[in-house]
Amino acid sequence: MPREQEIIVSIKAVTKSYHRGNQPVPVLEEISFDIARGEFLALMGPSGSGKSTLLNLIAGIDSVDSGSIVVDGVDIATLGEAELAGWRASHVGFIFQFYNLIPVLTAYENIELPLLLTPLSRRERRQHVETALSVVSLSDRTEHYPSQLSGGQQQRVAIARAIVTDPTILVADEPTGDLDRVSAGEILSLMARLNAEFGKTIIMVTHDPRAAEKAHIIRHLEKGLFSDVST
Repeated sequence: MPREQEIIVSIKAVTKSYHRGNQPVPVLEEISFDIARGEFLALMGPSGSGKSTLLNLIAGIDSVDSGSIVVDGVDIATLGEAELAGWRASHVGFIFQFYNLIPVLTAYENIELPLLLTPLSRRERRQHVETALSVVSLSDRTEHYPSQLSGGQQQRVAIARAIVTDPTILVADEPTGDLDRVSAGEILSLMARLNAEFGKTIIMVTHDPRAAEKAHIIRHLEKGLFSDVST
């Protein structure tokens, strides 16, 4: 369970629709809930239930139609595009299903990318990257390119990239969806360690009940609404 009950994400009456031609298609309807600092939350539901949309809204990738999303005291729905980009760079670590590594960059260079947007010196960036590589147990793969790494190792590089800025929240969209069972188990154990040992707040979308078991709380979305909450 989280180490403290301070609310880090507060979502109030969030509504989101997309358009198919001129026809609005509701995705989320009046969603409200809070996430405590240090929580590990899994969002589950069938395709089209709105779980990835909700994750993108929390991460500031997409914008709400109405309602508010407050992350660590900032209502991100009120931020302009430039402000939001800066906020994401400082506060959100992204973990994707297909890793999203740049193939012509080494593991080190992929992990360093988010730090290039910060005022850190080259020496400070190196210290951050080496720490992140150590956390994910890939210090011996610094100069390897993605094509020289297994799927599980590539996802660990992606996780190192996500944590290298010490973000407020980690958002993970099907982080084990492209991995075999053994590699998936290793990634889930790493995420659980980031939560338990480093106090990282994690919000994870998954179809896999075994992945969701690593979370403290499981929320199920059905047609844009929460159907239940499991702990």
